[in-house]
Amino acid sequence: MGTSLRKMHFLAVSIWTVCCLCCGVQAEIFSSIGQMTDLIFTERELVQSLKEYIQAEESKLAAVKNWANKLDMLTRTSTSDPEGFLAHPVNAYKLVKRLNTEWSELESLVLHDPSDGFISNISVHRQYFPDEEDEKGAAKALMRLQDTYHLDSESFSKGKLPGVRYNAFLTVDDCFDMGKTAYNENDYYHSVLWMQQALRQMDAGEESKISKAEVLDYLSYSVYQMGDLRRAIELTRRLVFIDPSHQRAGGNLRYFEQLLSKELMERGRDNQEPADEKPIQLGTYERPKDYLPEREIYESLCRGEGVKLTPQRLSRLFCRYQDGNRNPRLLLKPMKEEDEWDNPHIVRYLEALSDEEIEKIKELAKPRLARATVRDPKTGVLTTAHYRVSKSAWLEGEEDPVIARVNQRIEDVTGLSVDTAELLQVANYGVGGQYEPHYDFSRRPFDSNLKVDGNRLATYLNYRDEPEAFKSLGTGNRVATYLNYMSDVEAGGATVFPDFGAAIKPIKGTAVFWYNLFRSGEGDYRTRHAACPVLVGSKWVSNKWFHERGQEFRRPCGLTEVD
Repeated sequence: MGTSLRKMHFLAVSIWTVCCLCCGVQAEIFSSIGQMTDLIFTERELVQSLKEYIQAEESKLAAVKNWANKLDMLTRTSTSDPEGFLAHPVNAYKLVKRLNTEWSELESLVLHDPSDGFISNISVHRQYFPDEEDEKGAAKALMRLQDTYHLDSESFSKGKLPGVRYNAFLTVDDCFDMGKTAYNENDYYHSVLWMQQALRQMDAGEESKISKAEVLDYLSYSVYQMGDLRRAIELTRRLVFIDPSHQRAGGNLRYFEQLLSKELMERGRDNQEPADEKPIQLGTYERPKDYLPEREIYESLCRGEGVKLTPQRLSRLFCRYQDGNRNPRLLLKPMKEEDEWDNPHIVRYLEALSDEEIEKIKELAKPRLARATVRDPKTGVLTTAHYRVSKSAWLEGEEDPVIARVNQRIEDVTGLSVDTAELLQVANYGVGGQYEPHYDFSRRPFDSNLKVDGNRLATYLNYRDEPEAFKSLGTGNRVATYLNYMSDVEAGGATVFPDFGAAIKPIKGTAVFWYNLFRSGEGDYRTRHAACPVLVGSKWVSNKWFHERGQEFRRPCGLTEVD
């Protein structure tokens, strides 16, 4: 790249940088795989810039070495007989010229810094590098995948994941950083798993920047926090043996031994039982409970376990051609419709989107993707949340004929009006992207006469306070959900319904549809659903949420409280 072209390139990138900054670009890069692909090309450009810098440094060094070699031979000759050498007038002239001109040129060559272009390039791109929060978010995503899909740390470290196309390994230092991230969040459960993996790889002979003492320091204290005093003592003794001068190790060891002695005295025992010699692995310690009441059911469905698609239920599922009640646009080419579940009724439409339509929707959405938000039930304000990791954008039908055509197709096949529906929401899930169990409709104040079983009642009481979530729209509650899958996902990413045990796999070009409200207008609490974490792949979806207004004659109200 010539100097003028490079200057133009830097100028263009600088202008683009300023424009983006003025638009208020935020980091949160890890929450969208689609946007993270830009980083791949950024890194490639930086590598090319680095290679150009290396080439320039090598050229500069070669020139200096050539000059040094030439003068080395000359000075050997001149110093052997200075007067005789200078007796030749040409030699005298050239000596003066060298010291007056050529050494100054050499000085300029040495002082010239070829790194200026590389530094300028990296400075421009640095504003779009992932930050500390991104790294923390990505680390937590790996831990989330570890929990959801019951993967041990070694599986991640050696890249043993289902459906992967590229090898990827975690070094000792990577595992240590994972454990340290968990430790700093007081997440000692995951800190133990990752520090143990770092130690395992070090014991196997892998080299690293961090020391074994550092790993043992974090691991021993994390094990203590998990309540395993005997193992904490053994690990701390190992730490003291490796580094007798360690500031905390000696004190920690005495403290742990005192606690164990006190514990044994309270139990009436004199002898200390040996520590468990089995290596720490997934399942050694119980994972702490959290805020989500159906965590175990939700995650087991994500793994494909506990799906309640019995032979009896399967016999009640059918496929058909859907012409939208003889809609003219579907008469010649009706939509292929399959039952995914019988009650509540969930259907899947095949060939709902073409590859060309999908690419156009992604093209329109990608520049606008922003971290997906949820409504805070206490304040009513939209905010980001750790239980929803994705980025989304909203597309209007007037923006492009493809969006208008897709909206019309959705209306035709469902029989519901899109006039009062929300804009088409496009979402892309990031590293370990997910949306934990939630309702699509707003919950009204609890009615004690509502017939809800015990498990569903517990969940309802935990997530009931959003009675006015859609009040500002003036179109009522979300009556139905239409979900387009715009990509295949190699592993993970299913849509699951913990209440009745359904798991729906994302298949590119298909769409699923269900009603969130009964005909009475009451919410169907069975439709609480989740987007499982994406284990391998990039998940793209688009949603269309229908509202009550405008559907009065398309889906008339029922006569009973719940029907």
